[in-house]
Amino acid sequence: MSFGNSLLDELATFMKVRIVLTAAALDFFTCLDQQPASAPELAVRLGTDSRATRRILDCLVGFGLVRQESGACYGLTESGMKLSSRHPDTILPMVLHMNTMWDGWSHLTETIRTGADPNRVLLSEASDPSIIRAFIGAMHVIGKHIAPKIAAAYDLKDYHCLLDIGGGSAVYTVAFLERYQHLRAVVFDLPFVLPLAEEKIVAAGLRERIRLLPGDFYKDELPAGCDCALLSAIIHQNSPEQNVGLFKKIYKSLDAGGCLLIRDHIMEPCRTRPVAGAVFAINMLIHTPGGDTYTFEEVREQLDVAGFTGIAVVCTGEKMDCLVEAHKPR
Repeated sequence: MSFGNSLLDELATFMKVRIVLTAAALDFFTCLDQQPASAPELAVRLGTDSRATRRILDCLVGFGLVRQESGACYGLTESGMKLSSRHPDTILPMVLHMNTMWDGWSHLTETIRTGADPNRVLLSEASDPSIIRAFIGAMHVIGKHIAPKIAAAYDLKDYHCLLDIGGGSAVYTVAFLERYQHLRAVVFDLPFVLPLAEEKIVAAGLRERIRLLPGDFYKDELPAGCDCALLSAIIHQNSPEQNVGLFKKIYKSLDAGGCLLIRDHIMEPCRTRPVAGAVFAINMLIHTPGGDTYTFEEVREQLDVAGFTGIAVVCTGEKMDCLVEAHKPR
């Protein structure tokens, strides 16, 4: 839809986004990847309304994700294939996670008015396991592109064991272990997350070098015996008080002389840059009780309270690819 006004046209993109999210949620792309189909045929396979299915397909053709083939059939374009679960570099998990996020963002007006979304359901409390799988898959989609940069940004040649706290799919652990052949790791996460991590670890051929340990870093003590810890995309889901408590646990568990690496958005003092971090702060306002994006000074103060020294920014970025280091004295 075009309004002949650049700002209105930009704002109207929510319609395109909603159409693509709906098509992904109904698995249009995987079905068409398996076999091209007419609108009535696809509707039968998906259990959807034929007329409505045709309207969605026509939009997807206009978006360049689907193409019309002979005999009134529809198939995928090269771009559309990446939304199929069959594609080796599929982005479908991230799109399905966006679909979950849509509901929370729909309540943003009430959230800003009152300070909290009264309908909020924490991810850890989600009853549908597909929501958890989509979230872990989404983080893996993002991590595949960022993890090599993070692994290259910090030299772990003098460390022997990495503790990945809330490691999700273990995509960052895998990147570090592929770069440092001597390194071993412990992935610490909730019991229902670890099987998803194991899938990726086995696929990378690293199962013998990684120990999977179930636990909740909010409730449980962290395992000892590691001289490097990684907090990847964790601090933004916490309040400052929660971060201090977690940093204290990490400090206690780390070997003397160990280091902590924090990957997250690190905001400039004005808090308006990076823009992605400012937007993500709204995402945390919607989806968590006390989460936020933090400036380096805020992170430094929290780490200082926990006893860490040598706190510094290792690398900066625009897409949650900043890295902060902190050290436990010997």
